Amino acid sequence: MSKIAGVLVVLVLAVIVGGGIFLATFDLPPPSAKVEKVIPDDRLPR
Repeated sequence: MSKIAGVLVVLVLAVIVGGGIFLATFDLPPPSAKVEKVIPDDRLPR
């Protein structure tokens, strides 16, 4: 039973380390959607 637990711990650590390396090196592209919001004139100070 201890061999199975040891293998499970090693697999979980490998997944965590691999996920961290992936997130550190993966270049996410910025969102390209254009946002336009109309602000009414009465909300702007003069």
